[in-house]
Formats: sequence, C-alpha cells, structure tokens
Amino acid sequence: MKKSNSLLILILTIGVFGIMNTEMGIIGILPLIAQEFNVSVPTASLLVSAFALIVAIAGPTMPLVFSRVNRKTVMVLALGIFTISNIVSVFATNFTVLLLARVIPAAFHPIYVSMALTVAGTSVPANESAKAVSRVFIGVSSGMVLGVPVTSFIANEVSFAMSMVFFAVVNGLVLLATLIFVPSIPVTTRLSYGKQVSVLKKPQMLVSIVTVILLNGAVFGFYSYLSDFLSTVTQMSSRTISFTLLVYGLTNIVGNVIAGKVLTTSAKKTIFALPFALITTFALIFFFGSMSLAATVLIVVLGILAGIAANVNQYLITEFGSEAPDFSNGLFLTASNLGTTFGPFVCGMLITAFDTRFTLIGAITFLILCILSIVLRNSLGAKGISTITIKE
Repeated sequence: MKKSNSLLILILTIGVFGIMNTEMGIIGILPLIAQEFNVSVPTASLLVSAFALIVAIAGPTMPLVFSRVNRKTVMVLALGIFTISNIVSVFATNFTVLLLARVIPAAFHPIYVSMALTVAGTSVPANESAKAVSRVFIGVSSGMVLGVPVTSFIANEVSFAMSMVFFAVVNGLVLLATLIFVPSIPVTTRLSYGKQVSVLKKPQMLVSIVTVILLNGAVFGFYSYLSDFLSTVTQMSSRTISFTLLVYGLTNIVGNVIAGKVLTTSAKKTIFALPFALITTFALIFFFGSMSLAATVLIVVLGILAGIAANVNQYLITEFGSEAPDFSNGLFLTASNLGTTFGPFVCGMLITAFDTRFTLIGAITFLILCILSIVLRNSLGAKGISTITIKE
C-alpha cells in the first residue's frame, strides 16, 4: 500500500471515528445531561434516538443524492457540519438547541461513512481493497467502543461542555487534514438507482431489515440507559460507571473477533442462538443487577454478545445485497439506527411507567419478536453470502 494511500485511509479512519464518537459518545452522559438541562433521562435519550432516526432516514437516500458529487467535497461538507454542530453544543443554553445541534449533522452521517468505505476500497489495488476497508472499520469500532467511556470521563471529571469540545476537536482536526492531504476524488462511475433499489424486491431482504431493527432495538434499548441503570440500580459511583462502560466497549471488540469466526463456520446457528443468549443475560441482569460483582460480570458477557450482534446485523443485510454494496451499506445503517431509535423509545416509556430495571423487559420483548423474525427468514431460505465488497 503506497504511503499516500495509507495516509488517506488513516484520515478516513479517524474521520469515521469522530463521526461515530459524536453519535455514540452521548450515551454515557445522559443522566448528566438530564441534570444539566433539567429534563428527564428518557427526554435526554432523544439525543440518541433522534440522531439515530435521522441516520435511518438518510441512510439509503443521502448517499444516492450526493453520488455524483466529488467525494472530497462531500467529506469536507459532512465534517464541517459536524464540527460546527459540536461547537454549537458547547454553548447550548437549553435542551432544544442541543437537540437541534445533534439532529442536523445526523443527516450527513451516512454520507461520510458510506463514502469512506467506498473511497478506501477503491484507493488501492483490488487485491488490497478488503484490507483497506477493514482499517476504516477500526474507526467505526473505536468510535463505538471509546466514545462512551471517554466522553463520560471528560464530562464527569471536567464538564459537559468540555465533552462537546472533545467532539469538535476530533472532527475539526480531521476536517483540516482532509482539506490539506486528501486529493480531489471525482466520481467516475456508479450503479444505477434501479439496480441498487431492486434488492428491496427480495422478501429475504425485507425480513432481514426487520430482524436487524429488532436485534439492535434490544441491544440499544438497554445500553442507552446502562449508565442510569448502573447508577440507580447497581448504585455505582460515576468513576466506576465510566470504567464499566469502557470494559463493555472493550468486550465488544472481543465479540467482533468471535463473530468473525463463528459466522464463517456456523452462521445459521449463531444467528438463531444469539437472541436466546441475550435473553438469558438480560434476565440475569434484571434479577441480579443490584449486586456490583454480578452486574460487572454480566455486563462483560453482554458486551461480548453485543459485539457479536453488531456483526450479525451486518451479515443479515449484506447476505442479500451483495450486488448493490453501497445501497446495502445504507440499508444496514438505516435498519441499525431504526433499532437504536425504537429501542430506547420503548424502554424509556417503561422507565417512566415503572423504573430503569424494566428497560430489560423491553429488550427481552424485542428479542422474542426477533426470534420469530429469524424463523421466518430461515423459512424463506438463505444464499449463505456473508460479506460484500465495496466497489464503485
């Protein structure tokens, strides 16, 4: 891999990290935000669910709208909007302003992530494409793994405003690096809209989308309130919560490694067994989550299962969309973020009606529906394609 290409891929990786960090980092400080802006924790969770909903809507549409625009121009636009929005968040005086500063950049999230994957894959020889794309995925994983504990640490040790400064600095530095080091990348060829959208004609794809929504809804229905659960139910200190969230994130990486192996050797069994494993873990957390040691051990298990679930989500969508990889990327983002929207919304209603522990009941309900969806998907048949190649 040439030095110039390595630099480009590094910039893309950090850029994806910054955007994923902006999306996910807020989860760890929802209780602090609720206190800072005098709103309930379920209301504060709109910062997660509203962002995810916009990403879900923009997932398959925005990359198509900007498909003819120079890739560098689009990347600069997306990074610029994220940077400005994060700066606005630093000085937000009320919750409405903060929410708007989150919603606006969300529309540009799928543009940058999708294009980063495509540019990485096409900036190197064909035999190095998969390796380049995998490096960009490090940014996705790092944003999800490190965003929550780092943001939580900064907010608790310094202030909420400084955690927003962290978001702005990361995105601002990548914006500057993109302007200086990324060359012009005009679009030369692209798939027709019709060919890309035609993957939606497959019933297996439609059922797969529903399955991903339910699975991600279960995981994020509880994870969005994990810091609140550890505070109110387990009664951990702020520093212990930050450490626990970091452990959860790191175990996600372990789950990713495990998923790569089990999906290769026994994908169908893994997909079917995963919801049952999650249900068991959620049930144990419900009954033993007030005990610090038990809660910590179960959170580690949950982190591994959540890492596997992220890979399963990708497998479920890409299995039936390999002929239209860009559009499939968008559908994957849409389905995942719809789950991230509906999960916290439903579980937030359960907090209002009962208490934080009942987010687990909501998550289990999502998983029961997910099992039914998987059974239907299996009855429709599967092609057994586990990965896609990002192409122009």
